[in-house]
Amino acid sequence: MTVMTVEQIERFLDEVFPQRTGRTESVGDMCATLRLAIDERHLRPGPRVSGPTMMGFADVALYVAILAQIGPEPMAVTSDLNCHFLRAASGEHDIMAHARLIKLGRRLAVGEVQIFSVSDDTRPVAHITASYALPDKPSREQGV
Repeated sequence: MTVMTVEQIERFLDEVFPQRTGRTESVGDMCATLRLAIDERHLRPGPRVSGPTMMGFADVALYVAILAQIGPEPMAVTSDLNCHFLRAASGEHDIMAHARLIKLGRRLAVGEVQIFSVSDDTRPVAHITASYALPDKPSREQGV
């Protein structure tokens, strides 16, 4: 069950993380979808979307999925991130991230993100797995 709406998450991120990449499109039970409008600062030669852009975007997408479940928590931090680039993402199209939480415990969240080019939403361009360290909150009972 989500505890924050898209609007609440976007306001919170505007306040604590204004330099993030992408905007939240939707949140649901243990998931989130974000969109990134690509411009020249996101490109490498080709023009293709750069790896660092996709990794940072995936990191934000998973953070949003976590926020939707636990509420506004600025100190949920990435503890591990692994990225597999599957194919090039054209710099001529926006990209979408579909984040899904696999585990949400009291101290740890684990999830995966698939990134797609808006021009071809059937095959992912990257697959990312990551974990987040969550601050101790005795009042939050999300599991072990």
